Amino acid sequence: MAQISPPSPPEAGSGQPSLKRVMGPGLLLLFIVGDILGTGIYALTGQVAGEVGGAAWLPFTIAFVVALITACSYLELVTKYPQAAGAALYVHKAFGKHALTFLVCFAVMCSGITSASAASRAFAANLATGFGLDVGNGVILLIAVGFMLLILAVNLRGVGESVKLNVVLTAVELSGLLMVIVLSLYFISGGHADFSRVVAFETPADKNVFLAASAATSLAFFAMVGFEDSVNMAEETKDPTRIFPRMMFAGIGITGLIYVLVSVCAVAVVPVGQLAESETPLVTVVQTAAPGVPIASLLPFISMFAVANSALINMLMASRLLYGMSKQGVLPPFLSAVHATRRTPHAAILFTTVIAVALITFVSLVPDSPVVALLGGTTSLLLLAVFAAVNVAVLVLRRDVTGTEHFNAGRVLPVVGTVTCLYLVLPWSSGRPSGQYEIAGILLVVGAILWGASWLSARRRRA
Repeated sequence: MAQISPPSPPEAGSGQPSLKRVMGPGLLLLFIVGDILGTGIYALTGQVAGEVGGAAWLPFTIAFVVALITACSYLELVTKYPQAAGAALYVHKAFGKHALTFLVCFAVMCSGITSASAASRAFAANLATGFGLDVGNGVILLIAVGFMLLILAVNLRGVGESVKLNVVLTAVELSGLLMVIVLSLYFISGGHADFSRVVAFETPADKNVFLAASAATSLAFFAMVGFEDSVNMAEETKDPTRIFPRMMFAGIGITGLIYVLVSVCAVAVVPVGQLAESETPLVTVVQTAAPGVPIASLLPFISMFAVANSALINMLMASRLLYGMSKQGVLPPFLSAVHATRRTPHAAILFTTVIAVALITFVSLVPDSPVVALLGGTTSLLLLAVFAAVNVAVLVLRRDVTGTEHFNAGRVLPVVGTVTCLYLVLPWSSGRPSGQYEIAGILLVVGAILWGASWLSARRRRA
């Protein structure tokens, strides 16, 4: 089995600096929490309730458990191989198949860049709404591109600045969700809530209980993804083997608790039908719980910070992924270039930004396209398939003894993680619409074409 060895530290005088280790436990925890708490919870609560009725907390709980199981596999691998590149690196070490490695790399990169691109578009729309700007689609596009260039500047300046900005944005995200919880509890304490709705399980007419629960969990899982991005920051984390397990479990636990509380409060305060029909379900919750609070005018700005954080972290992840795989020799070597003074992977950052700007332009030119509505589900689909591969890779790599102390996920959890992830991927069990598979298929075909072009180019150079 062909394997790639871990990259060696740069030798003195090699001219290639290493990434700067700036993330301690606090910054890593906020990175994980900020990544998971993206825009999903602000928009998905109503849609999840539309699938299962008042028991909207159940899909979020199942998604939390699935994420926690898969996180154990990631923890074993990131503490065993504390390098950038994440899932693609693990799959390559396990199977040694460059085609498979490239597709995993491409799938993860696409999920991050697509999410960041959609977040940039959402940022521009929320900015226009927040300031009451009556502008056309062209201006919204320019704002979105300008925002992505701002993210580019922050990432180029250094990971220290990026993760510190993440601290501020995460605090704003948390404040919005805590506002929902506190005001809902005030409403509930007054005896106005209807807790009978919280245990009411109602499914659409075209789905049975299991299919509805699976479809709702697939939606809810999109709100839980993000914890896997942190492993791509391993080379910029202080003592990753020691601090990653504690911070990963803490981050997933905090966000899972917040999601369950928000979903329970939302259903107790607002009838399920009204919640499912609202495009801004949490605004509806707070307007019902405390009509005097001007949340409608505050929410666009809170959402701006939330989507900005998602864009920042996803672009960090995508650039480090390309950098790591280039460093392993799977992608062209220019993508592993590190800036001499800022010590950031500037080539990978520029490359991913170009792709993101192209995606923003496409989304903005066809704002009513069903592709836009299905991007979140497609991201979840791609990542769940990657998670299944990572869970298998853990078991395969047990034969690779590194001689260093690392986290151990055991033998049962990776198997359970593989089965549950595949269950939420397959069309006959997940309840996903066919459009998600069509988009994912197109993306993977594009990835296969790019890998083929890279392979042919390398073959010609060797000839």
